[in-house]
Amino acid sequence: MPIVTKVSLERKPFKVLISCLLSLRTKDQVTAEASVKLFLLAETPQKMQKLSVARIEKAIYPVGFYKTKAIRIKEICGTLIENYGGKTPDEIDELLKLKGVGRKTANLVVTLGYGKLGICVDTHVHRISNRFGFVNTKTPEQTEFALRKILPEKYWIIYNDLLVSYGQNVCKPISPMCSDCKLFTYCKRVGVKKFR
Repeated sequence: MPIVTKVSLERKPFKVLISCLLSLRTKDQVTAEASVKLFLLAETPQKMQKLSVARIEKAIYPVGFYKTKAIRIKEICGTLIENYGGKTPDEIDELLKLKGVGRKTANLVVTLGYGKLGICVDTHVHRISNRFGFVNTKTPEQTEFALRKILPEKYWIIYNDLLVSYGQNVCKPISPMCSDCKLFTYCKRVGVKKFR
């Protein structure tokens, strides 16, 4: 189970937001350790805002781009306090107003933090959805909107978790493990040149 999903079990949207920001371009285990260390220091925007950037950096190291992420976390906490009364927004359009928050993060906060409908599309979801031949898109954003049209709503929230784990373990970017894939006979293997 991806770390952001584990964090979401607490149903604290702010923690989902921050752990998702930490996870960008960072391995899940590193994100998990950094999230734990940071949330031991502060679990709310108000408490996080009181931490120095250096203190946040130290807590989240070695996540990718930890210096930039520490600055971004401070900025986001300030915005949440100033513009949203310290509450994490529950609408994608409002979340996208936060500096450094893209559609993937916004959808994760809405779906995992609030239990509202949305489809989170990361690199795995985008790649595998296209590889299956389920969609024919060029970007994760295009994939999200294509999936919204064809995927039954009951699968929207879990689709990301299923495909992230599958993409990490079976349907890898290069030389996927097609011999282990239970969906092999249904998959169009779009773009797959070599597989195991």
